[in-house]
Amino acid sequence: MAAPAVLLERPADGVVLIRINRPDARNALNMEVRKLIAQHLTELGDDNATRCIVLTGNEKSFAAGADIKEMAGVGPIEMIQRGTHKLWRVIAACPKPVIAAINGFALGGGCELAMTCDIIIAGESARFGQPEVRIGIIPGGGGTQRLTRAVGKYKAMKICLTGELFSAKEAFDMGLVSELVPDGDVEKRAVEMAQQIAALAPLAVLQIKEVLLAGQDASLDAALRLETKAIQVLFASADQKEGMAAFIEKRKPKFQGK
Repeated sequence: MAAPAVLLERPADGVVLIRINRPDARNALNMEVRKLIAQHLTELGDDNATRCIVLTGNEKSFAAGADIKEMAGVGPIEMIQRGTHKLWRVIAACPKPVIAAINGFALGGGCELAMTCDIIIAGESARFGQPEVRIGIIPGGGGTQRLTRAVGKYKAMKICLTGELFSAKEAFDMGLVSELVPDGDVEKRAVEMAQQIAALAPLAVLQIKEVLLAGQDASLDAALRLETKAIQVLFASADQKEGMAAFIEKRKPKFQGK
């Protein structure tokens, strides 16, 4: 029996790790993998015991792009019927913080998958790129849009128009990677950060993600209004009372997400 294409692990309290498991295909994103990731993120988004999620591959590849063999002979109607665009939206819509832990290749759809996450931790040898133009198509999972918002028009144009790969250091310098670590420490560091987030006030964490993402494409005035409403609402939470009481009393808070 073949191993599952996507594995779920629970490395720490409140932390779930989703592992892409197609090592023979460099973790290429076929429809099975896309559907499983979308399913897991939907279920974990509704699971109160899950506070933070890590998405990773293996030491050689996060995901080396879409499964080209699965796509090569497909026509436009079948592409519409596959609904891949809907799966990307489901993946990006997970309300819980998602940390991408990247070793090896994050190319094409793999780079786009990383960009649906909230934090990207990369190993020093990781390689990124949007090489779709080299096979006659364009990035179709948000690459032309999320990349531009992350690194700006001129870097994004160069990356997408040339299809050239770039290093983790370059990704870090242009703001695409949150943290750069030795290759062997990527998963460990991602889980540590996930534990750190999981220990904080869950409602505040959810509101930070929601407001930050919603505000990106709004005017500054509208975004600030979203932020104001969110902080006002949090003053109705037990966690706000507990957090401030613990600060005053010089003790560790016990957040319950209430």
